[in-house]
Amino acid sequence: MSSRITCEVGATAPVAVVRLAGELDLNTMRSVHHALEEALAGEPDALVVDLDGVTVRDRLALSVFAATARRAEEWPAVPVVLCAPRPTAARWLAESTTCRVVPVRPDCAEATRAAGAASAPRLRARLEPVAEACRRARELVVDACARWNLPEVAGPASVVLSELVGNVVRHAGTPMQVTVTLRRPYLHLAVVDGSQEAAQPAGLDLRAEGGRGLLLVRELTQRWGSVPAGRGKAVWAMLPAA
Repeated sequence: MSSRITCEVGATAPVAVVRLAGELDLNTMRSVHHALEEALAGEPDALVVDLDGVTVRDRLALSVFAATARRAEEWPAVPVVLCAPRPTAARWLAESTTCRVVPVRPDCAEATRAAGAASAPRLRARLEPVAEACRRARELVVDACARWNLPEVAGPASVVLSELVGNVVRHAGTPMQVTVTLRRPYLHLAVVDGSQEAAQPAGLDLRAEGGRGLLLVRELTQRWGSVPAGRGKAVWAMLPAA
């Protein structure tokens, strides 16, 4: 990170804690954003950002935390909590829209408890890039929807996750981690693979599932996308879980 701001990433399982120290302004906020993205790539159940060591030089730089929270809402579908801002930063946070997106707690211990309490139920599976992976992905969705009493979501979610997994099998060819998360009002589906090639709409095979592939992903999801994740990428999708 920039020499004017540093970060230390730790964990109070299953919550990731990022401790920032130094000066936050429009020049260093990009480094902060990158560090928080790296922390999210580990797919924690929640993320706490400790601001105790941070001097905020520009109030506009605080928008980095709202951007991170919005990103985390899509993938890995986890809450973000800020803690221990200094007085000026606390006042600016209270006056901005950031507090509407990201809760703020007075200390790290309370923030960690709040983040853990807000974490969502999820099921994970590690799959190999073989044809059977699609069936196992469908089984994971059906199991999750049964546990969470979402029978009407099981069918469309199975189709979507099967297509995302099938795309990894056909194109990335790497082992993958599949995650199903219930963070109301959405059911979140995510597949993390080892390929850095970004998934574009044209990259999802229209011939998959008898020609349904991308068309069904678009029709059945509220939204979907692809983001870098460690040495690979995550492809995620959100379905209404009313």
